[in-house]
Amino acid sequence: MSTTESQSSTGSTAPSGPLAGAVRMGDYWATVYRRTWKGSVITSFVTPLLYILAMGVLLGGFIEGDPDQLEGATSYLAFVAPGLLAAQAMTVVFGELTYPVMGMIKWQRTFYGMIASPLEIADVVLAHVGFVLFRVGTTCAVFTAVMAPFGVFDSLWGVLLAFPAQLLIGLAFAGPLYAISAGMRNESGFSLVFRLGMIPMFLFSGAFFPIANLGPVMEWLARLTPLWHGVDLTRMLVLGRVDWSLAAIHVAYLTAFAVVGYLLAVRILKKRLVD
Repeated sequence: MSTTESQSSTGSTAPSGPLAGAVRMGDYWATVYRRTWKGSVITSFVTPLLYILAMGVLLGGFIEGDPDQLEGATSYLAFVAPGLLAAQAMTVVFGELTYPVMGMIKWQRTFYGMIASPLEIADVVLAHVGFVLFRVGTTCAVFTAVMAPFGVFDSLWGVLLAFPAQLLIGLAFAGPLYAISAGMRNESGFSLVFRLGMIPMFLFSGAFFPIANLGPVMEWLARLTPLWHGVDLTRMLVLGRVDWSLAAIHVAYLTAFAVVGYLLAVRILKKRLVD
């Protein structure tokens, strides 16, 4: 019997591409989610509710809703809600692709078992990113549902378009963060990733106030962050005040981060596990 016939009879033929390999891993990630979803279901509802009450309702009551000062929003609540939604997409990715990636390399060594099968590194990364994208989608959908009763959305079609924008934001962070986590030798570096990466972007990328208030240099730096592009894209969609040329720039910028990050993640994880 030839090698090809032997592989066909045992069902061990290699996937024909990363997408096919990622689909084969669907059962694994579905099992992971079935065993872990209860740990996040409460915070998925409580976190957006507390943010909206604290930042939008309570703090927003002290801020005059001037559309000229709030990028077209008629209230601070309407201004901050889209920013919080975009920031939520980012924080989900940080939670899913820092310590979990380290664990699958260093502690549980799950990745080694995966690549011992016909799966390739690209299959493993694409499947993992796909699972994280699912987590971003479900979390942001819940976030949106919790915010809806507060009347913060001015455009229904904009809210519908904002959902795929959150997926793009998640992808823009997933690839680069995956590459960083795959290249780390121990978990001590994650403190810098959160303190110098996630937290400054969360605070100074336009989610809570217009970045024009930061000054010329800091405003320029804020515009370089993928979260600012995600926040601005989400806000213009939700408020129904879309500058389509600027929206296209946001989409292109986030897409570039996603593609380059994915390629780097595959390369670095391969170097870590195989080379």
